[in-house]
Amino acid sequence: MFWKGKVLLVTGGTGSFGSVFVREILRHDPAAVRIFSRDELKQSELQGRLADDRVRYFIGDVRDRDRVSRALDGVNVVIHAAALKQVPACEYNPLEAVKTNIGGAANLIECAIDRGVERLVALSTDKAVNPVNLYGATKLCAEKLFVQGNSYAAAHRTRFSCVRYGNVLGSRGSVVPLFQQQARSGVITLTDPRMTRFWLTLEQGVRFVIRCTEMMHGGEVFVPKIPSMKLTDLAEAIAPQCERRTIGARPGEKIHEVLITEDEAAHSRDIGDSYVIEPQHPWWKHESWDEGKRLPDGFRYASDLNDRWLSRADLEALLAAKPGEPRG
Repeated sequence: MFWKGKVLLVTGGTGSFGSVFVREILRHDPAAVRIFSRDELKQSELQGRLADDRVRYFIGDVRDRDRVSRALDGVNVVIHAAALKQVPACEYNPLEAVKTNIGGAANLIECAIDRGVERLVALSTDKAVNPVNLYGATKLCAEKLFVQGNSYAAAHRTRFSCVRYGNVLGSRGSVVPLFQQQARSGVITLTDPRMTRFWLTLEQGVRFVIRCTEMMHGGEVFVPKIPSMKLTDLAEAIAPQCERRTIGARPGEKIHEVLITEDEAAHSRDIGDSYVIEPQHPWWKHESWDEGKRLPDGFRYASDLNDRWLSRADLEALLAAKPGEPRG
């Protein structure tokens, strides 16, 4: 098995994704998993829920290059989930978003190469595609850094790839817990009834990252095939009895999201249950995905053009599943 005996570092390891990822990856028999995050309280809480002596807890910030370098000593694989991701917070604190999402990515690239890390997979977002807010712009820049970072690593064993997916059901800050909270008052707020989004569960995201880490060549951006859902259908599933009030889209918010643009589709392949966006750069060698199918001209993977949609029953089943249960 790929993970057996490996030493992992998970940045943002106490977040929604990180805590589920750590629980799952421990089943793959790694030698050690290092949690790297800033919040000592969240680390203490996770330690209370996750009694496993293979897990180590490092207080640190991806902005701090020296601390990143120390944490990467002896690490084989890095999963980079640390980010400032709340759109309004990033707009109000733009320099902080740049320091964490872009500066942190640069620190990880340089330290991973210097420390001889084998593979690093960074989590991205649909907000990085044709970004209209600062969060998306910083994640687009981070994607470019990780893909292009393979040029710095070409003479070394380190390789970088990204995964890019949509909204995560039930993650902190998502609309699902907001609707659930508002439902108690009898009124929920919709920004725009036309809005559609890509959705997947935390467990689906974790399994996708694990699989992409195992099969990456270096330089790819992996995109899963996931369903879309209308915001109005989401509201109906969560709070069918509630009044709905339309308040208008927030600044920096799209009506529909895109995971692959027409331009990216020209150098992307369909590999079954996901797509892979291949790097285009001639100045470093990478293995191609010849087994995948080329995408048709003009292909665009957007939430409103999707051929897979979550029904109300589908969503209710996902929301009813307890944390850690299989969710498809």
